[in-house]
Amino acid sequence: MNGRAQLSGSQASAAGPAGIGFDSFGTRPQPLPGADTFPKVFFAAARLRGEAVMFREKKLGLWTYTRWSQALAVVEELGLGLIELGLAAGETVSVLSNTRSEWIYSDIAAQAAGAVVSGIYPTDSAEQVQFLCEDSGSVFLFVEDEEQLDKFLAVADRLPRIRKIVVYDMEGLHDLDDPRVVSYEALLEAGRAARGRLGELEARCAAGTPEKVAILVYTSGTTGKPKGTMLTQGNVVSAVRSLFEVFPDVSRPERMAFLPLCHVGERVIGCYYAIFAGHRLNFVEDPNTVFENMREVQPGIFMAVPRVWEKLYSAVHIALNEATALERLAARLAFSVGEKVAARRIAWQPVPLHLRAGYWLARVLVLNNLRRFLGVNRVEVASTGAAPISPDLIRWFLALGVEIQELWGMSELAGVSSLVPKGKLRPGSIGVPLPNMRMRIAEDGEIQVQGTQVFSGYLGQPEKTAETFQDGWLCSGDIGRVDELGYFYITDRKKDIIITAGGKNVTPSEWENQLKFSPYITDAVVIGDKRKYLTCLVMIDQENVEHWALDRQVDFTDYRSLTRAPEVRELIADEVEKVNARFARVEQVKDFRLIDILLSAEDEEVTPTMKLKRKFVEQKYAHLIEEMYPKG
Repeated sequence: MNGRAQLSGSQASAAGPAGIGFDSFGTRPQPLPGADTFPKVFFAAARLRGEAVMFREKKLGLWTYTRWSQALAVVEELGLGLIELGLAAGETVSVLSNTRSEWIYSDIAAQAAGAVVSGIYPTDSAEQVQFLCEDSGSVFLFVEDEEQLDKFLAVADRLPRIRKIVVYDMEGLHDLDDPRVVSYEALLEAGRAARGRLGELEARCAAGTPEKVAILVYTSGTTGKPKGTMLTQGNVVSAVRSLFEVFPDVSRPERMAFLPLCHVGERVIGCYYAIFAGHRLNFVEDPNTVFENMREVQPGIFMAVPRVWEKLYSAVHIALNEATALERLAARLAFSVGEKVAARRIAWQPVPLHLRAGYWLARVLVLNNLRRFLGVNRVEVASTGAAPISPDLIRWFLALGVEIQELWGMSELAGVSSLVPKGKLRPGSIGVPLPNMRMRIAEDGEIQVQGTQVFSGYLGQPEKTAETFQDGWLCSGDIGRVDELGYFYITDRKKDIIITAGGKNVTPSEWENQLKFSPYITDAVVIGDKRKYLTCLVMIDQENVEHWALDRQVDFTDYRSLTRAPEVRELIADEVEKVNARFARVEQVKDFRLIDILLSAEDEEVTPTMKLKRKFVEQKYAHLIEEMYPKG
């Protein structure tokens, strides 16, 4: 590379150190040969697996199951129904719903009929629904229920291109008189009546090619209006095939489906990969019952964003606070043994026999109970992505007996480009490139990517697409480094590096990630660009802090009064000081303020995946920031 960049990947290992790379571990034979689009993958899988269970869903307190043959019939009928309603190949369909099996059926059926499918977060406002439907050029819209339909109806006069709205749950809508609105059941019935034309759906599916756009995934909009990321059928199939190669086999192929399906992580890495690999998807009853459902399912595969792993850690922390002194002592002793084993595994060193024996005892007496309590006792493959995770959290779960493989990617990479290999952890690393991807560190420190999962562009924005590439490499916007074994590390976002008034470059994400390891803190934003010192805005974890306050008889009436309680401020101050102790003086936070509004995905300050929008937060809470920088 003429000294311009550091490179790692299975296709370019000669450019630098040999590295680890997934090719070092060998690969498994790939199933479903010839399936070069995702609808073809589904049809081949369904015909191959027949009467095996594909989905399980919890409805009205009971788990129900769906066989592959049944799912095949539903997708065929939906696809035929869409064709009957006039859906043409190349048109766009949007889905506005929480995660449920109908979302996946609609997605695959529309793709099989030749459409492009775009997801909309169920927490989006009516105005956001309008923007996404307009920008994507959607002509059909699937909605979950009356609540989601109302969002469309509020802006319906501004969306003349929408020809049909299909509603999954018609409760409260049976008297609705709108010719554009049809029930999901009516669409299925139309498809059943058109079974004689199944050949037309099959022909459309067969006409699909890897180059055609499969799905639109909209960016989170942290730096402006969301952009429609166009992922081709080739991008999607390449991603699931790569994951199948590098993830180990599991004896219990049960996994959860609960994150938003409009996010590339749950859609591609979660559901699409599960369909490809033959894993059983378990759809939770409600977003609020995820952890309860986990304990029931005891999945063998669990993939979640860092916030979910933080919640699991917090649940143990709170449970131990309420335990007896003897139980807390037993937990401390068990974790002390687990930490020694984890340190050996992280160093890639063998675990001595006496330590293995001690850890077995710790598992039997304490740790397995905690794992069952969390629902992770039978997890064989665990992973995390979509946001940075604290290395301390990786170490804690490893001590518990759960090895979390961190993966990295973005919407523009079909969700994943690198993964930490099983049994070769390096906490803080995003791993090594997948077999079909190449990664390098550019001169300015940015991580750049090439490979078969790189997107085809932003919908209707050729200028923005061109800005994303440099010499044929996708610019990720992440600043990082690569070590002697080819493991990549992210040190910050390119646009988020802080340069203090004293000229010191500071990467705020490292400090923020350490603070988020606290069970009492959900998120944080470090401030300090062009200022004399660093400060921080903190969003507390409502449930955990309320629990802490009640135990100590701290007076509060609502969330705002909770954030203003002196005892709570002291609690967070202690957490801030614990993190400060790990950093040099110039990188320490000198003051902080608590955001006193309980934020949700509907608020402008956060993305749908509950990440604070740094620039927006700095603008909206400028008055709090200025309090921390008194004049003179």
